[in-house]
Amino acid sequence: MHLGSTVTAAGFWIGTLLPLAYLPVFATGIDSMTRFSIFLGLVVLHVVALVVGHDYPHSRSGTP
Repeated sequence: MHLGSTVTAAGFWIGTLLPLAYLPVFATGIDSMTRFSIFLGLVVLHVVALVVGHDYPHSRSGTP
């Protein structure tokens, strides 16, 4: 496995599992600028991970 496929795989799995990080943010509430910044950072990281991991080959079923 070379670096490009490793980065794609990491992006895919981070994009898949990152929504679990939203739960504590929602549970404690977004009532301050700090918590809003954390939430916004998570959303940006999630979007970047989804874009990077978009071409992960194991994320698609076999060809028809």
